[in-house]
Amino acid sequence: MDNYQIAENFSLLSKLMDIHGENSFKAKTYAIAAYHVENLTEQLSNTPVEKIPVIKGIGESTGKKIIELLETGELKVLQEMISKTPPGVIELLNIKGIGPKKIHTIWKEMEIESIGELLYACQENRLKLYKGFGEKTQQNIIETIEYYLHNQGSYLYPQVEAVVPQIIAYLEKLFSPENVFITGAFKRQVEIIDELEFVVNSTNELIKPKFVSANPPELLEEKPDSLLYKLLNGLRLRLYTGTANFQQRIFATSGSAEFTAVFEEQFPSIDYSKGEKAIFEQAKISFIPPCLRETAAIIEKAKAITIPDLIQPGDIKGIIHSHSNWSDGSYTLEEMAKAAKEKGFEYLVISDHSKSAFYAQGLNEERIAAQQQYVNELNDKITGFKIFKSIECDILNDGSLDYTNTILSTFDLVIVSVHSNLKMSEEKAMLRLLNAIENPYTTILGHMTGRLLLSRKGYPVDHKKIIDACAANHVAIELNAHPSRLDIDWRHIDYALQKNVLISIDPDAHTIEGFDDIRYGVLAAQKAMVTKEQNLSSFGLKEFESYLEKVRGLKGLR
Repeated sequence: MDNYQIAENFSLLSKLMDIHGENSFKAKTYAIAAYHVENLTEQLSNTPVEKIPVIKGIGESTGKKIIELLETGELKVLQEMISKTPPGVIELLNIKGIGPKKIHTIWKEMEIESIGELLYACQENRLKLYKGFGEKTQQNIIETIEYYLHNQGSYLYPQVEAVVPQIIAYLEKLFSPENVFITGAFKRQVEIIDELEFVVNSTNELIKPKFVSANPPELLEEKPDSLLYKLLNGLRLRLYTGTANFQQRIFATSGSAEFTAVFEEQFPSIDYSKGEKAIFEQAKISFIPPCLRETAAIIEKAKAITIPDLIQPGDIKGIIHSHSNWSDGSYTLEEMAKAAKEKGFEYLVISDHSKSAFYAQGLNEERIAAQQQYVNELNDKITGFKIFKSIECDILNDGSLDYTNTILSTFDLVIVSVHSNLKMSEEKAMLRLLNAIENPYTTILGHMTGRLLLSRKGYPVDHKKIIDACAANHVAIELNAHPSRLDIDWRHIDYALQKNVLISIDPDAHTIEGFDDIRYGVLAAQKAMVTKEQNLSSFGLKEFESYLEKVRGLKGLR
């Protein structure tokens, strides 16, 4: 059991104690323990048991429970708490905007024990009768529940990617490698996966008997040319079946329904048996990789131009947007820099949180000066590499930035982002973003909409107006590569490229391991046909320095 799983156990225990109205001091103790455990750099499973209770934030009582988890895989007190809590009440913890204390009221006072009941109560306008539940809260709960229910059974790309090798190995063992091909949304690198799809060169009658085990997958749907299963982990697995036109089915399912329908209509005489490249050669259009096969528009584009070489993970030369333990990161600045250099990157942009982000230990002016001096010392110490002084500066409610321009001028570059008061109308969001973009010290607009995939909708924005403003003010737009963000959405990047606005694929790394999230940003960027020349973090060190100097000149800051 790793630290994250241990922390999850304590976090859930704390929340359940609050839901039951039990000892608030104990509940807070477990919440603090969860925080400290999740932020440890060493795995508790590798720590001698006698040292666990003396770790900061743990203590003797919690330490014993951690040892119990490590030795047995479960926590007795948590299991007891779960057993006396209706499953639907526990599920309410997935609804953002209602914490454990509100859930206590919902359960004990309103006698509601499921998400469905809560949605109905909101639609009946009943929550407003209770203390702490105003009309605005009620409407927010409705929207959040509807969003949550809509996304049940959906997974982020990395979550599916983690199990794909095992599933491929299992299917290849059953049907042999030459008869199994991955296809569908996963092959197109879609950020949210509803079904993992394969083409299997076999019939339904031969396939079904092979899924025999102690815990066979559940058959949800059978059609003449497909089978839909639900795996034990909840992921839906669709198999496109049959033995005729095998290569055509592989190609047809690799694109969206819209792409495939238009392609087959425009090119009815294609011989699919010769492979993908030959298909496009016969059509006499540029090769369209699977990641671009989303709409019919790409077919017309492929007729007119040669699809360029898309950006690759190896094209990223620097880490832009990262956090150290000066704010809410897990590693020291020196550790982050040395790790980035070891991974082959040429530079690191350290962009800890600004002072308004008090929850993340945001830097006040005094700490900024101290960190910048420390960066100077590290740059003298670490050769063949450079750390750039930056900040992820909060965009305040009126669109002003968290520091005066005098302070902002001390940074090499400034990333601006919204972190507070995310429940905004489009008018309010646009006011904040446009004002921030127009600040002459803004270099990069961070995670444009604040969305969290499968968890939180982004605030509404007019993407074209934002992109136009970035173009006019020489501001790059971040493609936040964290797989829960991927913000800016790749569907809006094409317009940015038309306006010659640079994209900046940034990991928003809070750990060294977070550097690897760059790959997911690259996969999303490929779907927008981004090349390495159009991405800021693909610039080598000298090119990046020149870019910053050029932008300062264009903004009149030299």
